[in-house]
Amino acid sequence: MTSEPEGVRLQKVLAKAGVASRRAAEELIAQGRVSVDGKPVRELGRRVDPDTAVIHVDGSRVIVREDLVYLALNKPRGMHSTMSDEQGRPCVGDLVRDRAERLFHVGRLDADTEGLLLLTNDGDLAHRLMHPSYEVLKTYLAEVEGSVPRGLGKRLREGVELEDGPVKADRFRVKDQRPGRSLVEIVLHEGRKHIVRRLLAEVGHPVTKLLRTSVGDVQLGSLKSGKLRPLTRAEVGSLFKTVGL
Repeated sequence: MTSEPEGVRLQKVLAKAGVASRRAAEELIAQGRVSVDGKPVRELGRRVDPDTAVIHVDGSRVIVREDLVYLALNKPRGMHSTMSDEQGRPCVGDLVRDRAERLFHVGRLDADTEGLLLLTNDGDLAHRLMHPSYEVLKTYLAEVEGSVPRGLGKRLREGVELEDGPVKADRFRVKDQRPGRSLVEIVLHEGRKHIVRRLLAEVGHPVTKLLRTSVGDVQLGSLKSGKLRPLTRAEVGSLFKTVGL
């Protein structure tokens, strides 16, 4: 009596993950565009364990575990970036209480800041996204007091000294100016507490409204305040690529 081979055929795993049809997945394998655990695979009979195999197609990670969840949330102003709140204040956890997965937020936005917050149950990815050594870029729109002078972007890119050390903006541009206020876009890879507000206040332009519009290649887009959406396969793959997974 012959025993059943262990694992699942690689082309079936790729098809189930939505990469391509099974026939097209076989072509990807034959062309050497698929790797498993860091090694290229060309044989169509290769079987893998979807729960443990690390699979890349054209260098981008493919998520094949069905238990992993990746969500984008447009966090409303006034909501706390916690999964529960002892004081009964509105928090991110309120929005996912009915989900079976044990989700957690990737980083934080302070209560007065709105915009993109990622939620997942993938601890490896979340850890790297939050770790400063991976320098994941985050983009913010900030309404600030006063008219922004020419040359402020250069000063921010060169670095500003705060009480807990220097900080540099990766990119900065003015999007709109009106009497008494300006709308600016700032990109940082920093994750220190209140870093955008502290940085702009330090250069004389306190923030009156703050919105995070992107984390890495994941964009807030038209997602409405308080709503969630699953990340696309391409978005998840780009996050993995950004942090070297």
